[in-house]
Amino acid sequence: MGIIEKIIRYINTLLDYIYKKRCYFCGKSKEAVKMCSKCYNELCFSNYRANRQVLGIDIYVAGLYEKTLQKMIRGIKYHHQKELAYYQAKFMWEYFQEVLKEKEITDEFQVIPVPLHKTRERERGYNQMKLVAEEFCKLSGYEPNYELVKRIKKTKAQYKLTRQERLKNLHKAFSVDKTKLINGKTVLLIDDICTTGSTFESMISELKSAGINDILCLATSSPH
Repeated sequence: MGIIEKIIRYINTLLDYIYKKRCYFCGKSKEAVKMCSKCYNELCFSNYRANRQVLGIDIYVAGLYEKTLQKMIRGIKYHHQKELAYYQAKFMWEYFQEVLKEKEITDEFQVIPVPLHKTRERERGYNQMKLVAEEFCKLSGYEPNYELVKRIKKTKAQYKLTRQERLKNLHKAFSVDKTKLINGKTVLLIDDICTTGSTFESMISELKSAGINDILCLATSSPH
């Protein structure tokens, strides 16, 4: 983090204290932060084994989609609580560090958040996973890559769909521009919720079709 960013963060922290910012989760203002340490420490990691594998690629999931973690994800995604992106990224990075140690992974990564279709991003005003990716890269030192994978098809909401319906919904939803690949760095796809793995699978399929095979996936949460 550069000196200017440190100064900005310090000023923001001071203003938060003056105006008594409250924790989004417990409503208290003692620490003057969006998520107090007590609420953050309620978050629990999943085990460090791959949650599942799709098309030969491991998917790791940091925690269960419930309670505090669920409120965090929904807060960023639906209630414009953008500052929570830092805490989501922190949770993912702390978990991923343990995975790297457990699996003895030494790769350098380029981080690719699941992209939104331009219409959906315009409606929401931002891509919440891009916000998380920015914070994740600040914490990890990895390089973000927002140009390699694009969402080219507007898909319907997936939460009520079966796995097969999701795969059909996501068919050819993404495109890959191999010229944007950062050579020598493994692709790390990140998303907030992994229910069936269909979103990751669709992206992996397009990446592999473009000849990109060094891929790993990381989700903040899964319902199971």
